[in-house]
Amino acid sequence: MSSPHIKSTAVAAALTALDEGRTPDRPVYREAVRALLTALAERAPGRSVEVRVPPYGAVQCVPGPRHTRGTPPNVVEMDPGTWLALATGRLSWADAVTDGRVRVSGNRADLSGHLPL
Repeated sequence: MSSPHIKSTAVAAALTALDEGRTPDRPVYREAVRALLTALAERAPGRSVEVRVPPYGAVQCVPGPRHTRGTPPNVVEMDPGTWLALATGRLSWADAVTDGRVRVSGNRADLSGHLPL
């Protein structure tokens, strides 16, 4: 089942800007990143992994042990362009990790089973 967030106007506008070699306007980029993070949290509900896309957002997702204090043991962090590419299937998880575009820590920090959205 597809989340309505994936087809948002902001996601389409951000992808168009990136395809044209431009950086999306900050409000559009923020909305697109947050829409896709929301879709991830809906697809993989839980609180065992924190996915960070600075400076626009972060969510906790993936079933498993809940994290409540301090630095989470399972963290995935990337830039906004990488997140949009991963979430929309333009970049594979394996390629993103191999290329160093995604920083991961913890044994649950593999999102390949949840992406693309």
